[in-house]
Amino acid sequence: MRPTQRTHAAPPDTAIASPAPRWAVRCAHLAALVVLPTGLWRIALVLGFPAGYTAEGFEAFATPGAKAWMLFLSVVTELLALLTVGLVRPWGEVLPRWIPRVGGRTVHPLAATVPALTGAVCLTALWAPMAWWWTFPHADMTHTGHTVVGLLYQPLILWGPLLGAVAVSYYRRRTGRPSVHRA
Repeated sequence: MRPTQRTHAAPPDTAIASPAPRWAVRCAHLAALVVLPTGLWRIALVLGFPAGYTAEGFEAFATPGAKAWMLFLSVVTELLALLTVGLVRPWGEVLPRWIPRVGGRTVHPLAATVPALTGAVCLTALWAPMAWWWTFPHADMTHTGHTVVGLLYQPLILWGPLLGAVAVSYYRRRTGRPSVHRA
């Protein structure tokens, strides 16, 4: 039996755009990496390592619900961060063929850019206060834990701006807008 052929391939004029500039590729990969330290820290909590908390502070993480939430949060944030890589790779321009019903179709530039820019603004607003981590009291953490956790969360400040820069590059590349600089 012959497999069915897809007939909705991307039109030549909207197919894969020019390659992403090197700076955008680096920023996309960095955006996926800045989430990793906090995810690994939460996984350490799930596995029973106090990860900087006092014995009393760590008790809050001992429930199955808290562990499930931290594991879920770690996986989802990393997957969302990895989507940034799609803005510099062909699968962010033409959907992979293995996706049912829509595989092989061209991604409209705004379908990727609008959520990416919205996410960039939200992430920047969410994580910007981490710059002042050390000014907030954390009575349930040890002094060393407070410092280490602060250092692990600091990279998240970059997630929103990196995503925003890559999204603007994606939009310019896909719509034919001139790029300011190509490294």
